[in-house]
Amino acid sequence: MTATSHRSGLLFGVGAYVSWGLLPLYLHLLTGVPALQVLAHRVVWSLLLLAAIVLVMRRGRAIVAAARGRTLLLLCASAALIAVNWLVYIFAVQSGHVLEASLGYFINPLLNVALGMIVLGERIGAVQRAAVAVAALGVAVLAIAGGGALWISLTLAFSFGVYGLIRKVAAIDALGGLTVETALLVWPALAVLWLSPEPVFGRGTTDLLLVLAGAVTAAPLLMFAAAARRLRYSTLGLLQYLAPTLQFLLAVLVFHEPLRGVHIVTFALIWSGCALYAFGSRPRRAIP
Repeated sequence: MTATSHRSGLLFGVGAYVSWGLLPLYLHLLTGVPALQVLAHRVVWSLLLLAAIVLVMRRGRAIVAAARGRTLLLLCASAALIAVNWLVYIFAVQSGHVLEASLGYFINPLLNVALGMIVLGERIGAVQRAAVAVAALGVAVLAIAGGGALWISLTLAFSFGVYGLIRKVAAIDALGGLTVETALLVWPALAVLWLSPEPVFGRGTTDLLLVLAGAVTAAPLLMFAAAARRLRYSTLGLLQYLAPTLQFLLAVLVFHEPLRGVHIVTFALIWSGCALYAFGSRPRRAIP
């Protein structure tokens, strides 16, 4: 790996996670639009943008060839999971639960470790197992105390965690997979827009924001794919905490969501688990 490749990978990675971290600012502007319609527009405009990219790159035949049989079945499942994830995230922002959304994405990396161990049979070290246990304790504290909409955090973490697991085993690349997923979702999305009793598109200044949903969705994913090809997995693992950190700061400093004592305890445990995970995942130097 060259220094230039590594540097460009860092820029793409930071760009992707900062974009995801600042996403609540964009979704907050669409608070007056029902969450299901926002999701439908996100799917439709994303597909149009992705289709244009696929045509320019001449990837259509390769994607059609890959999206068959078992791979297509896996993409049907991943499409349903990402739709649930997007819908719950939009609802979380619109209903003032960005704090819980950020908690979900702090949990997600540690959930990925647990899923890898349970489903894929991956072996992890004692420090990483401790990290998962500490994070689970944080979730248990919030559940017992009844603080906040914990279901949002868990739904976001589990839907994205299982989504990532499916995409890991599906034999298709990031661009092809996302294009097929949005193509599968576009028909229900069009039905939502067509059957909605109060359509919002074409009636005001939100039209441009809804059209931008395609770029807002696709751009970070394409930057992430570019970063993944240039960076070590451990580096990406550390960068992924940028997004929920920015979401947390937006929730407290911009949206002024209440940060109660139980939230502080929960986040302290989750952050400790993340720190343990990062410590346990660091590359070991050979002893001379």
